[in-house]
Amino acid sequence: MKPLQDKVAIVTGVSSPVGIGAAVARRLAGSGARLVLAADAPPDPIAQECAALLGDPKAVVPLTADLGDASAVAAMVAEAEKRFGRIDMLVNNAAVRVNRAFGDFTLAEFDTAVAVNLRAPFLASQGVLPSMRRQGGGRIVHIASQLGSVAYQTRTIYGMTKAALIHLTKSMALELAPHNIQVNAVSPGPIATQPTLDRVQHDPEEAARRLEYVPMGRYGRPEEIGEVVHWLLTTDASFLTGHDLIVDGGYTIH
Repeated sequence: MKPLQDKVAIVTGVSSPVGIGAAVARRLAGSGARLVLAADAPPDPIAQECAALLGDPKAVVPLTADLGDASAVAAMVAEAEKRFGRIDMLVNNAAVRVNRAFGDFTLAEFDTAVAVNLRAPFLASQGVLPSMRRQGGGRIVHIASQLGSVAYQTRTIYGMTKAALIHLTKSMALELAPHNIQVNAVSPGPIATQPTLDRVQHDPEEAARRLEYVPMGRYGRPEEIGEVVHWLLTTDASFLTGHDLIVDGGYTIH
């Protein structure tokens, strides 16, 4: 029996095939989890891959949702309950990033980043609680960032929201522990997602400068983050909660 057979997971931010959300979805599908996949663009290709891994097209529900909209977050949770009758796991991965010098950000950029990067995981986490409490527990993983712990130029708003997400992880873990709900964060460093690969192509000097911060001297792979998330959702180490697991090739060591 696969470790996540008969379990249900919601994963957000799965629009790009070369992304962390897609890597998480594939890894969970490989372990037998039924999936609700939400993204701001149709996640159908990734949903089809996961359905093939599961051998059941009805085991994966793709949703196109603007997670900056509170009603869309509520609808996502309701759809998971409607389709599968339970929610065991939530992976809050969806995020927006605006790279701009401090002083040049617009109010709209600030509001969008806070809505998607912080409000959406906050609301989704509250939304899944009734199901998790009813079934005696669950696991929630927030995808934060090493930029929630260290600063980098032009990343002010992104880093700010990720720092808040790490704090949310700790606060939720504290309050939900009595309900057998484990809450942890994963903070990736530079990962070879599609936006990162695009930046390498368009600004190789900046890409090389970022790698100078990584002792391993390379970008991480989305699959490496997917593996860490899978471990947090399946491990028997049930005493682990409120932790921010940094996966950055050593970026934050120095």
